[in-house]
Amino acid sequence: MRFPRPQTLKHIADLIQAQYMGDDDFPILGINEIHRVEKGDIVFVDHPKYYDKALNSAATVVLINKEVACPVDKALLISDDPFRDFVKIGQHFMPFQPTNEVIASDALIGEGTHISPQVVIGKDVHIGKGCYIHPNVTIGDRTVLGDHVIIHSGTVLGGDAFYYKKRETGFDKLKSVGNVVIEDEVEIGANCTIDRGVTATTLIGKGTKMDNQIQIGHDTIVGEQCLIASQVGIAGCCNIGNEVIIWGQAGITSNVSIGNKAVISAKSGVSKSLEGGKLYMGTPAEEGKSAYKKYILLNRLPELFNKK
Repeated sequence: MRFPRPQTLKHIADLIQAQYMGDDDFPILGINEIHRVEKGDIVFVDHPKYYDKALNSAATVVLINKEVACPVDKALLISDDPFRDFVKIGQHFMPFQPTNEVIASDALIGEGTHISPQVVIGKDVHIGKGCYIHPNVTIGDRTVLGDHVIIHSGTVLGGDAFYYKKRETGFDKLKSVGNVVIEDEVEIGANCTIDRGVTATTLIGKGTKMDNQIQIGHDTIVGEQCLIASQVGIAGCCNIGNEVIIWGQAGITSNVSIGNKAVISAKSGVSKSLEGGKLYMGTPAEEGKSAYKKYILLNRLPELFNKK
């Protein structure tokens, strides 16, 4: 998430009442999680295991819970609870605003687009030309739809990310300030849910077609011309390449990359990144040839036991 205008290190430190290392007027442009962080951003880290990753990332400012050596050309914000303060920064610049209109007055809707009854469109939404939005669709704040997009009934674009930190008293939510972008000629089936990014964008690439009852997690990027069948679940922070086919009820864990033109068979469980151009099946998913061999051997088990 980019701030409306550049902020200074001192201003952000005062906002969260944190100590800092760096010049008072050190410029800060926004906040982002580690997997999407860019130059000018604040990133947070609250576990020693990930200190080096955060300190060596593209982030300009590291919000950290321990005073450490500050890398060259960076600044530090020292906090007793970086998670809490990261949320506080996001909510300061993009606070929750309740929905009071069925279609927000600042929504931009392109020529030839049809909006059906009972569609809810949030604030600062941009919808392109020639789209068809079926009844009972919810399009959350800051969502962007390209041209000739079709969204079927019951789908929700831009729900909050499923992202919590375990505390002794329960779970604290990392409140979402990102958005969803749907590129040109995408079709999304009925009762799908696509969560907005925590701080960045959840993206569905041009020409991709999605069946019914599909869940796409926060900050996931789905490439162009993909086919995703019903009841597929893709967790947050995944990168799905172009022309990938994912068949029904497959599940993909978070932070996984899938290469271009991969095919994931139905009911597969993807627990690690996969190369493109291959067929995968099973749980955990593996290359089709290897999986077929195992299935053949498993089918022979009764025969082998009967020989004893």
